[in-house]
Amino acid sequence: MADISNSVELNSAELTAAQTARAMLPFDRIHASGYFLPEVAERFAAIGVTDPHTRYLASRVAPMGAVASEVVVATFYNFNPDMVVPRMALAWSLASPEEFWSTRLAGVGAGLRRAWGEELIASPEFLEAADLAEEAAKTLDAFDAPGRPLFAGHLRLQWPQEPHLRLWFGLTLLREHRGDGHVALLAGYGLTGLEASITYYATGAAPMPKEFVQASRGWSAEQWEASADGLRERGLLADGPEEALTGQGRAMRERIEALTDQISEAPWRRLGAERSARLALLLGPLRAKLFESGAIPAAPRRSR
Repeated sequence: MADISNSVELNSAELTAAQTARAMLPFDRIHASGYFLPEVAERFAAIGVTDPHTRYLASRVAPMGAVASEVVVATFYNFNPDMVVPRMALAWSLASPEEFWSTRLAGVGAGLRRAWGEELIASPEFLEAADLAEEAAKTLDAFDAPGRPLFAGHLRLQWPQEPHLRLWFGLTLLREHRGDGHVALLAGYGLTGLEASITYYATGAAPMPKEFVQASRGWSAEQWEASADGLRERGLLADGPEEALTGQGRAMRERIEALTDQISEAPWRRLGAERSARLALLLGPLRAKLFESGAIPAAPRRSR
């Protein structure tokens, strides 16, 4: 079961740790499957959480504790605060952070068990992947946490024992470590959360249409256009109806991505090139299986 969507092969000890960090990006989709599994939505509905944005925001930030809405706005940097604040004002009255997390974990566990199947989860290759993902994540500790609030919150949680949840949680820790660093760099380059979304969309890397990006983060078409105009005035977006980066804008985004790779390299440098490559080889078919089973849905495609 080959995973042909990962175009960077991790089969060379000559890859730097930063290049390995970039090559591991496709496997974030294993972590992200937890946002789409019906078992997760069903378990949250059972405790009275039916709004998908509330479920997403509160369950993801729950490892940080019952933080104020303003903290969630700061952490979920590219989401519209007008969407975040009312949902988080309600979230902790529906369930505690601990219940949000345990419900999420139970739903993810059930959904991944269905999607992967008992036989695959019990296989030696799956157990090896779980062990390597756990080892990579456990190379990170409190010394790697400054400036990374979501990662720090997850770092304090107890590790699950089942292999498929160990794999998912290890990849979740690695994803939050990278994501927090990426947000810090975007903000450091003077981009608002909406500007970060627009410039990412303008790279052409986002496979989904603009309307999907806007709706998923709570931005209106009018807010998007006003922010895009500001980016044009700064020389980062080209003139025209379609968002396209100028040379200056593309150079900035490429620099941010390269720096994100560099500050995310620690677990792969510590795990080592050979074992990182082995993990990537094992994760490819597991990721493909989630797509085949529908656990990772196909996003709406943007027109070209």
